[in-house]
Amino acid sequence: MKKYLFLILAVVAAYNGFTQTGKVLESLKFDSRKVGYPVEYSVYLPADYETSERSYPVVYLLHGYSDDETGWIQFGEANSIADKGIANGDFSSCIIVMPDGKVSWYVNSFDGKDPWEDMFVQEFIPFIEKQYRIRAQKEFRAIAGLSMGGYGALTLSMRNPDLFSSCVAMSSGTFTDEEIIANSNYDGYFKNIYGPKPQGKVSEHWKAYSPLHLLDSVDKEKLKSIRFYIDCGDDDFLYKGNSALHVKMRDLGIPHEYRVRQGTHEWSYWRTGLYDGLKFISEKFHR
Repeated sequence: MKKYLFLILAVVAAYNGFTQTGKVLESLKFDSRKVGYPVEYSVYLPADYETSERSYPVVYLLHGYSDDETGWIQFGEANSIADKGIANGDFSSCIIVMPDGKVSWYVNSFDGKDPWEDMFVQEFIPFIEKQYRIRAQKEFRAIAGLSMGGYGALTLSMRNPDLFSSCVAMSSGTFTDEEIIANSNYDGYFKNIYGPKPQGKVSEHWKAYSPLHLLDSVDKEKLKSIRFYIDCGDDDFLYKGNSALHVKMRDLGIPHEYRVRQGTHEWSYWRTGLYDGLKFISEKFHR
């Protein structure tokens, strides 16, 4: 009888541990002085946040083009993925912050009207890391994203290598110069961000935010201080830029993990990718 009682208690304990869920706060607002609009964001707090006094690592998780700060919860199930990984011991217990990047590509626009990067680095991160119990050192700060957000994760980490210990870029909107010059939808997607469509060669503003060009312009030792994880589906239309990024990083000796899995540009791919991405990030958080 005691044996069966022990088994029942063990099962109940395991079940209760597994079902502990973190808390999601959606569409909160940060009043920025640098951009002319309130910046909305959502945040995931791990299950033990309100019962502990500890400080936590943080992951800034960026959404894709035309989505917003709710996308990673609504479609990506980021909170459930985090709960599961933490319960399994695959992830560090961490805070996940999801800002609304609108369609900014997470950069400073060429005309200075929307300095999103400056807002994020100079205002938003300091605000978040005072608002919540976060370990505010590079070692415990990571950035990740999908599509436009994957591009944002790459550019923000490469341009600010002292801020982030890890970068996870899924299906990143990384384009070769040739793709941008030939892009028939350039005006719709990029004109307000990078300026008029390039004729024959890309602009200096484009180069300043192109991951492929940043590999040349940023100090190599600083780039090597970031752990990069690049993941793009074999049928994703963004395969060319991601492949080119992998090849150039290999040629330059920039350590990184590169994954090509079966899949295309869709949420089912990113949900599975996020689990592996957070596991990769947590390797640095764990030490």
